[in-house]
Amino acid sequence: MDRFAAMEIFVRVVDSGSFSSVARERGIGQPAVSKQISALETELGTELLHRNTRSIALTEAGREFYQTAQRILDEFESTTSRIGRGQTAPHGLIRVSVQASFARLHLLTKLAAFFERYPEIVLEFGCSDGLSTLIEDGFDLAVHSGHLPDSDLVARRFAQTRIVLVATPQFVMRHRLPKTMEDLRSLPAIPRVEGGAIQPWEFGTDATQQRFLPSGVFRTADFEQLRMGVLEHLGIAQAPAWLFAAELREGTVLRLLSSYERTVPISALRPAGRRAPARVRALMDYLEETFALCTQFNPSPAELIAAS
Repeated sequence: MDRFAAMEIFVRVVDSGSFSSVARERGIGQPAVSKQISALETELGTELLHRNTRSIALTEAGREFYQTAQRILDEFESTTSRIGRGQTAPHGLIRVSVQASFARLHLLTKLAAFFERYPEIVLEFGCSDGLSTLIEDGFDLAVHSGHLPDSDLVARRFAQTRIVLVATPQFVMRHRLPKTMEDLRSLPAIPRVEGGAIQPWEFGTDATQQRFLPSGVFRTADFEQLRMGVLEHLGIAQAPAWLFAAELREGTVLRLLSSYERTVPISALRPAGRRAPARVRALMDYLEETFALCTQFNPSPAELIAAS
């Protein structure tokens, strides 16, 4: 048995709470993961995990071993990074949970330079069912627009965006231009849904926050469909400015009721509790460096003055 590999697998199983997610991220079968944990328990002569069909939990011995194993792996990562700096480049697979629209509009155009710098890193984009299942779903990193709810995730902000109300000029001509929040009640909207529930539109800061429940003949859980619904003149939508950056600059989409807007961070999220691997740190650094120089997905009020 490779003790170090077994220790790595054990820590990942505890972090993710799932044998299957570790199997997926390593490209092996779930029985192979279970076999490694069982071999480790046999080697130590004690049970490390309580298992059932729904969950896993650390035993007292498992908790002690987990804390020690974390320190060993963190120290190993730190030492190899320090000694190998300039000799061994970051490498390996990074699984990133990111909204398809953000990836298509703003990330993919910036990856060529990243791969030139880090040719041994492999990126895999997907979408987690939610922040609460990020680790369980086997992701190393998530790109998230908005303030982070209480969670076991560490956030590193690399950009920010305005949450805007948008509609096309054709929609406004067909209906009318809303001048107050009350006007929204009589205009078709494109609500977002999550878990089957319509998500309220939120305006202002925490201290002065107002909510409005939109309604319309078309609703969706998908940002790309929401975007297309607006471009097809189906209604007003609330969305991050990055979703309509090009259209806002060109004037093919209008920014409405701009005084009610709010700003939210765009962050890279990773699991807490362990030092991030060098490859993950490299990607987080790159996002911060690249988007610090980029305003294309977050047009300034001056750029949008004609649409307000």
